[in-house]
Amino acid sequence: MSVSRGEEGVFGGRGETAQCPEDKMETVSKVSTTTVGPGWTKVSCPCCVSEKVEPMVLVKLGEKVRPETKRWLIRLIGTPQKDGGAGLLGHPGEDADSDIIMVSAPRCTLLRATEDLSLCKTYCNGDMEAFSYKNRHNFKDSDNMETFLTLAERQYIVKYELDSLWAQKDLRIPGLPDSHTLQRRDNIWRKLESAGVIKDMFPLHNEDQLKDLSEAWYAGNQLAQPLDGVNRYFGSSVALYFSFLDCYTWSLLPPAILGLAITYFSGEVQNEMVDSISGSGAKVDEGDPEPAVSGHIIQALFSMLWSTVVMEMWKRRSSSLSFRWGTLHLAERFAEPRPAFKGTLGVNPVTGRMEPLFPEWQRDVRMALVSLPAVGMFLGLVVLGMLCFYWGEAKTNQLHKDWDSLLSQTLLYVPSVLHIVYTNVLATVYKMMAQMLTEYENHREESAFQKHLTAKVLVFTFFNYFAVLFHIAFFKQDVPMLRKRLASLLIVTQLINQVTEVVIPFLVDRFITATSRTESEDEPEVDKFRKQSTMPVFPGLFAEYIELLVQFGYLSLFSCVYPLTAVLLLINNLTEIRSDAYKICKLFRKPFSPPVANMGVWQTAFEVLSFVSVVSNCWLLLLSPRLQELFYEGGMSTTNVLLLAVLVEHVLILVKVVLTVLIPDEPDWIRKKREHIEYTSMQALRQQKLLAEET
Repeated sequence: MSVSRGEEGVFGGRGETAQCPEDKMETVSKVSTTTVGPGWTKVSCPCCVSEKVEPMVLVKLGEKVRPETKRWLIRLIGTPQKDGGAGLLGHPGEDADSDIIMVSAPRCTLLRATEDLSLCKTYCNGDMEAFSYKNRHNFKDSDNMETFLTLAERQYIVKYELDSLWAQKDLRIPGLPDSHTLQRRDNIWRKLESAGVIKDMFPLHNEDQLKDLSEAWYAGNQLAQPLDGVNRYFGSSVALYFSFLDCYTWSLLPPAILGLAITYFSGEVQNEMVDSISGSGAKVDEGDPEPAVSGHIIQALFSMLWSTVVMEMWKRRSSSLSFRWGTLHLAERFAEPRPAFKGTLGVNPVTGRMEPLFPEWQRDVRMALVSLPAVGMFLGLVVLGMLCFYWGEAKTNQLHKDWDSLLSQTLLYVPSVLHIVYTNVLATVYKMMAQMLTEYENHREESAFQKHLTAKVLVFTFFNYFAVLFHIAFFKQDVPMLRKRLASLLIVTQLINQVTEVVIPFLVDRFITATSRTESEDEPEVDKFRKQSTMPVFPGLFAEYIELLVQFGYLSLFSCVYPLTAVLLLINNLTEIRSDAYKICKLFRKPFSPPVANMGVWQTAFEVLSFVSVVSNCWLLLLSPRLQELFYEGGMSTTNVLLLAVLVEHVLILVKVVLTVLIPDEPDWIRKKREHIEYTSMQALRQQKLLAEET
């Protein structure tokens, strides 16, 4: 449930209906105290007083920001929310002329935001309940913010409050020309960024906590990940990614064992493996004749069922983790507009508030006339790359036939390598273009923005990475070429990933950035914080999810033609877990992490690939020479074979649906807890409504 907002204050920002009503017990001893520490802004609520304040976020100002602008900004940060400020704590850094502001948050602001974000916390009886500010004293540790909220949650709340500052009246910013005057319903923080006042903002690392987490995460020999520690320090979105990476990696063990067994015991598969690597027609001693049920059939059936079981088990694990971390009940609410949202000032018909409005039809026109053609152009570039790949394949095959040498055999892989590099570069460029297109579409809510951005990237990713494989399999019907292409993708892509994600970052950190981050014991704390601004910005988890999605596609869609797929992916991911942990801890600034309940649209993407795998594997099996021989010996016509394939496909889809139903998305005890939280939240909302009607 969200906190209601009051009228505009002295700064014109959003306000609260009341400002930090303190407890009577807390008021007795602290009523005359209004400061929290030297240099920090004052607090108006006695229960928020603290002798020690932990800097949580650093705001870096532009080089030409004048002292009066900085003082105004610190005042805006520290002003209570009922008066139009952020209700946070600000500190000027070394002095009033420095280019940084350190920001923290008092207790009541943190507690109100906890309710606003619909986080669940431990009640006095030990159960998880949706947090209520009015009932805050019945929640465990609500008087100790370092225990009640994780560091990641507190830092995100600071960002949430700053991003939620909207001007309710025209305001002139001291030290800036009139061209940068705040207009009514401008997002204050966004306006300050565009004016060059705010250059950067990032959460600060806590070196002691980071050291402890690193030792328990990637520096030791332990196999299990400290997911609770990752959630406390980096937040639930990062922790859920690493939990999924861990779950997915260990789930590769059964298909890897099966792939090794099929390769070892099947002479046919051994011949195919040798041919996919060498490009020659060398044969392994076949020995006994192949059985009627080949290894490819076993691998295909296993992959189709494995993908379903893995996703269903992950959903159960995800719900358990989100319950434990208090994010299971993130209620949908009518959110504030995105800071980057632009429009004509008007009255929102849903909330009745003055805010920027943007007609839906204009967004639809932008999507139809700009976004769709741009996406189509990049898909055309994918097709162009595919045609060039085929042309290169034909040329190198002709050279190998003419020369028949070691050099010509090596050249056979040049088209695949060049095409892989081309697709990776194209994907990088497309991602930047998709970001700009989604910004241009001007979505009001952050959730809608992320949904459209992810949808654009997923469509392109599927087409970019799988179009060639599908074309080879179902149009050219060239299984040896498909196997060779898949082997090239798995080997070359993983080598590139290991170099770009492990070797290069380690060398850069070891010989370049580490020297600039060297700290001495007597170095001022502010200088240590300032050094964190020299670290590169964390690029986010988008690319990491894309990598896992492509892996999942290779394994579930095409592993029946290359049984060693899971083996190669398992080896890669065992190092991926530690390298990703090392990167986020050592090589980048700490990212802001919003609370999330699950993987969102990524989970849907994995499930869609799981169902597509049924169609892919069924039709790939039709290309198996062994099955074609059996059909020929059985006297089946081509029409009957196609009908049989369709029947098997539908039966397997039905089996997957049955498995999905039989394996609940969440354990029974989680379902009961969730329903209890929803019930208590509904009761609390009803009581608030009755009280409002009485008053």
